[in-house]
Amino acid sequence: MSLFERNKEKSIVQKQTRKHNYENPYINELVDHYKTRVLRESNLEILTNLPQGEMKLRIEQLISQFMSEEKVIISRHDKEMLLTRIIDESIGFGPLESLLKDPTITEILINGPKEVYVERLGKLQQSSIVFKDDNHVRHVIDRIVAPLGRRIDESSPMVDARLPDGSRVNAVIPPISLIGPVVSIRKFRKEPFQMEDLLNFNTINEDFALFIDAIVKAKLNILISGGTGSGKTTILNVMGNSIPIGERIITIEDSAELRLDKPNVVGLEARPMNMEGKGEISIRQLVKNSLRMRPDRIIVGEVRGAEAFDMLQAMNTGHEGSITTVHANSPFDALSRVEGMVIMAGMDLPSHIVREYIVGALDIIVQSQRLTDGTRKITSICEIHRSEDGNINIDEIFTFERLGMTKNGEVEGFFKATGYIPQCLERIKILGIDIPEQMFSPQEVS
Repeated sequence: MSLFERNKEKSIVQKQTRKHNYENPYINELVDHYKTRVLRESNLEILTNLPQGEMKLRIEQLISQFMSEEKVIISRHDKEMLLTRIIDESIGFGPLESLLKDPTITEILINGPKEVYVERLGKLQQSSIVFKDDNHVRHVIDRIVAPLGRRIDESSPMVDARLPDGSRVNAVIPPISLIGPVVSIRKFRKEPFQMEDLLNFNTINEDFALFIDAIVKAKLNILISGGTGSGKTTILNVMGNSIPIGERIITIEDSAELRLDKPNVVGLEARPMNMEGKGEISIRQLVKNSLRMRPDRIIVGEVRGAEAFDMLQAMNTGHEGSITTVHANSPFDALSRVEGMVIMAGMDLPSHIVREYIVGALDIIVQSQRLTDGTRKITSICEIHRSEDGNINIDEIFTFERLGMTKNGEVEGFFKATGYIPQCLERIKILGIDIPEQMFSPQEVS
């Protein structure tokens, strides 16, 4: 019996007992067959140069024509699935397309072909999406990295990339991965977050928002600290939108994510080495080069190594109002991490000298955290300064105080001021930025 004479009822039964049509052999063979016909019988040069909407329509017309010629009859649902899969795999990213288009999903995690997890509202859940096999996942990875001039194979089994919409992608394949190809996608929000969004998400309260806006406008040097997925890049983007118009901003990132709705913003992106092991452009090189570009502000997406020294040097030599992020679980850990990075830069200096150098550069540490219920909050805002006796102090200005958990597993707590009056308040007021001093009184604010 030929492929197209198979019992359609069998296909329907199989479809009902599978999680997804990627596990339906009959639909899989139809997809492969018609993809081959499209490649063989259409003018690919003309087809690929069409706008995406026209290309989609043309592929649908071709598939319908082929099915009519071969007298293939399937249900409307199966035909829609067939067309969707062929289009997604021809001009999109296959099974990922539906997840990428879902605005409620913030992260997509692929653990081999049969396990795909998504994050919604801070909670991970397994998706019904599956891939045919490891090669199917590899094909999608190749479609992502090839346009960027990057590669992934056994000799180079890890790769960082981004999708056309800016979503960040990390992929790992065997032999590094023991369960097949593993892909992590952090989706990119089409509309950048604003301060109002952080208020709506209860990430901050109004006093936090007012103070953050003020310290950015007052050109204080800020370090955003937090764990993976705690919202550091989102906070950085929101802070960037508080920068007054008229200033020249240089952004430096490993993988471009920042979207500042400002004029005179220059974005720089690091570049990995090519297949010959050459051509790498590091964050440290970009930070050094940015100093020759007449910046008013330098924003580094994340410091991870020796570039921390160059960033601090820029802050110490007149480039005020610079902002960067670091992976750390508390403001004290953040300071220690930056200290270690300066030492990585080859600075043969005693620890206390390095620390004084850091304190001379940084003014504020903003700590973000992803809580156990999946919500993200700014849990602490601290000021770094040198006390009268010469000691280095990290004094907390605002904090989020946790009270416990509800029966639904939601974190209970409130934002509050600690009572500490920051030394930077005088500078903020001199610049004409109005902040009521009573907001620093230790009163509980919901």
